[in-house]
Amino acid sequence: MAIGYKKREREGEKTPTRVYSKRQETQIAKATGGSRQPNSGATPWAKGDVKTSQFLLEAKTKTKASESISIKKEWFEKNQAEAIFMGKPYTAIVFNFGPDEPNHYIIDEDLFVRLMEYLQEDGSK
Repeated sequence: MAIGYKKREREGEKTPTRVYSKRQETQIAKATGGSRQPNSGATPWAKGDVKTSQFLLEAKTKTKASESISIKKEWFEKNQAEAIFMGKPYTAIVFNFGPDEPNHYIIDEDLFVRLMEYLQEDGSK
């Protein structure tokens, strides 16, 4: 647990979801070389949670450790529309199963096939 979480829990306060979200977004930005979009969705001009030169990433985290997460079609539709608006050719949904859990990236089939082709090509060198 990160610093500050235990203090809130001891005082009987629930840690706000935005604390967990910001933490995950910061981790994603660091891992991808991207930048976190503060207040994503709150402004008409800045969309997505994390931006890289090519990707618009939508982050979804659980506030407590979990064995499952429900994936929603609307996440993909919204991320795709926002990527077009932001001029990004690729999208991914990034999720984890709780704080301190690794992130997983969901990409569409076209991008996955391109990734497979790239890896096969790279492996033959």
